[in-house]
Amino acid sequence: MSLAKPAMRGLLGKRLRFHLPIAFALSLVAAAAFKYGVTEPRKQAYADFYKQYDATKEFNNMREAGIFQSVRPTGE
Repeated sequence: MSLAKPAMRGLLGKRLRFHLPIAFALSLVAAAAFKYGVTEPRKQAYADFYKQYDATKEFNNMREAGIFQSVRPTGE
């Protein structure tokens, strides 16, 4: 009883024809999941924050807290 020889000729090409489309499809799914699961909610959170953000009010709050060295609080 003898063992059959392994099919070595063309093995890489045969395996690539099977695995390359799968890898490509999985990478597209991962990219789409990251885009719609991470970046889109993050962009929406930034947009929501800056709709209500008042830079002048924040500056006045920081000035009154004494954060800036070049601008004195109004009480001084």
